Amino acid sequence: MTTKKELGNYIEGLGARKTASARVRIIEGGNASFVVNGKPSEQYFQDAEDRKICQEPLEKVEGKKFEISVQVGGGGVRSQAEAVRHGIARALVVWNPELRATLKTYGYLKRDPRMRERKKFGLVRARRARQWRKR
Repeated sequence: MTTKKELGNYIEGLGARKTASARVRIIEGGNASFVVNGKPSEQYFQDAEDRKICQEPLEKVEGKKFEISVQVGGGGVRSQAEAVRHGIARALVVWNPELRATLKTYGYLKRDPRMRERKKFGLVRARRARQWRKR
C-alpha cells in the first residue's frame, strides 16, 4: 500500500522481492540522508552494486533531495536492495505522479514475480537429481 501520511509529513511506499519486503519513508528536503534499519545505507549495503540498485530511482529524479528511512527484512541482501528500490519508486510516484511513466519504463514499479522453486521429493533440490552411476 502506498499512501501519503499527513500526520508524519512523509510519503510511504512498500516494496517486495522474493521473500524480502521493505517499508520506505521519504521526506522532501531534509538532510538527504539514507538510513536502512537504523544504519547508514553504506554500512547496511556493503556491496557497491547493492547500494547502486537502491539509488537508481533517485538518480532518475535529478535535483531533488530526500531524507529516506527504510525498514527491510527477509530474503538476502540483494533481494532486500531490490525491495528497497521498488519501495522508493512507489513512494516517488505518490510524491509526483508525473514520474510514473519514467519509472515504469525502467521497470522499477513492477514487482518481480520470480520466486524460488520448491524442493521436490526424491530429488536433491527443485530439479537436481542424484547422480546416476552405471557401475
